[in-house]
Amino acid sequence: MKTKKKEPIQPTKKMNFLFVSRYGESLDLANAVQQEGHQVRMYTVERSCREIGLGFVKRTTDWKKTSDWADIVIFDYTGFGQESQWLREKGKLVFGGNAYTDQLELDRNFGHGELKKHGVKTLPSWEFKSFDDAINFIKKHPDAYVVKPSGETQEFKQLLFVGQDDEGSDVIRILRAYERSWGNNFGDFQLQKKVKGVEVSVSGFFNGDTFLKPINVTFEHKKLFPKELGVSTGEMGSSMFWTEDSPIYNATLAKFIPTLRSHGFIGHIDLNCIVNGNGIYPLEFTSRFGFPQVYIQRAGIQEPFGQMLVKVARGERFKIHTKKGFQVGAFIVVPPFPYEDKKTFQLFSKDAVVVFKKDKKDGIHPMHVKMVNDEWLITGDTGIAVMVSGTGLTMRDAQRMMQNRINNVIVNNGYYRTDIGDRWQEDSDRLWSWGLL
Repeated sequence: MKTKKKEPIQPTKKMNFLFVSRYGESLDLANAVQQEGHQVRMYTVERSCREIGLGFVKRTTDWKKTSDWADIVIFDYTGFGQESQWLREKGKLVFGGNAYTDQLELDRNFGHGELKKHGVKTLPSWEFKSFDDAINFIKKHPDAYVVKPSGETQEFKQLLFVGQDDEGSDVIRILRAYERSWGNNFGDFQLQKKVKGVEVSVSGFFNGDTFLKPINVTFEHKKLFPKELGVSTGEMGSSMFWTEDSPIYNATLAKFIPTLRSHGFIGHIDLNCIVNGNGIYPLEFTSRFGFPQVYIQRAGIQEPFGQMLVKVARGERFKIHTKKGFQVGAFIVVPPFPYEDKKTFQLFSKDAVVVFKKDKKDGIHPMHVKMVNDEWLITGDTGIAVMVSGTGLTMRDAQRMMQNRINNVIVNNGYYRTDIGDRWQEDSDRLWSWGLL
């Protein structure tokens, strides 16, 4: 029996792409799309990040005017829901969220309410506006809790605190510290009941009608140091794979298909969960690209990324061509990451050169850098230099490729986690035993 010949991927025509970015995180994506032959412009909202991408892609100071030039507009962050809708009403192709999906991510209470409305089991959580109210609640209901800021404050990932004490005394101490340092500027926050298990997220690209297969399954590594030690950074790296079917997806995101369709959502959405033998407990939505998730996803996608974004924005129904096996990625960062300290950044990291031992940049994703005289210089103000990815049929293969690529990069004062993907051996055993793989 003859094997059916695989049809080649048909390239899309050359188009004008406008990337609207909050912190310049779209640089790697914009650069990749440009290398595919498209015209690219990039706009960055935060002033301190506007050097990011200089020398890589052309930038614009007025994205609304530039949107007339663009064939497709890509929003890389939440908070642009109304703008996305405005552009779609003008007939523009848009990849990005809307008011509904913005609220899913930014308003934790709303997101949990929507999960319950869709029949998804959630962990008990309570919303607070004052530290005293939260502390009195813990004293009346002693337990282990997780502190989760809401709204804009959740951008400071180091503020997320996972309590270890079963009486909640460590959470009380951290809330008192936040009260002294932040006062009324902290905003609303959640206390969520802590549960033990495997942290895993499921995500997909939604074309306005349904999720495109395969689904992505990601394992985030949030702490600064190996073995999940140190401060929470938001992300130091991830491991992942693509799958046609996922019990976690079926129990969570799949239930949102009719609602996302009714709201006209076109973009990427991720749901982070804690799972164990008792069930699946969603934690939070990311209604946009995940960072660094999307860079590692791109390493596993076997078709031009720009072409894929256009097809999603057009509402096409197709199978995403992905590599078999696993993908991993790690950030290489410099001081003061994960903290904001402009003086430290200026002294130790500003304009530091990313050096390549060999002129090979496969799997090296530019992050908060600019290019001057063909040199990559660190800029911005947070200290994220590059993301390094690797792929392989096994997790070990992917890790080896990533490490070989890291060994080709020299970043003065750079640091990164050396254990991205190590949890897979234990996590996969537990997920199999719970029937979740």
